[in-house]
Amino acid sequence: MPWRPADSTSFTASAETKRLGEDSTGTPVTVYHVTFGESGRTHWHTHSGPQWLLVVEGRIRVQRWGEPAQDVQRGDAVVIAAGEKHWHGSVPGSSGAHLAVNVDARTTWLEAVTDEQYRAVNG
Repeated sequence: MPWRPADSTSFTASAETKRLGEDSTGTPVTVYHVTFGESGRTHWHTHSGPQWLLVVEGRIRVQRWGEPAQDVQRGDAVVIAAGEKHWHGSVPGSSGAHLAVNVDARTTWLEAVTDEQYRAVNG
């Protein structure tokens, strides 16, 4: 599958996605490679199943609803629980990339992350 610009209805600023693979036998799993440029980020969203974020390049900011933002770097992993409202993207002033492993998960896209939410280190 080729690289595609991220959908502007679910991402803000510079981001690209590539579906690396999926398997629907047993428990369905889909793996995406997502790159974020300067200020690139998802909108708030939830998944019906867990999502694993494996940072493969640069630095990524992740925030769960009601919690402070968390900055992670290459080699780090973050697990998002099913139904947990969250967003992820580059750390301000940098870029980054992660693999997103979605386990039996459908995504529900919500509102955009505001610039104030994006820049706030403490949520």
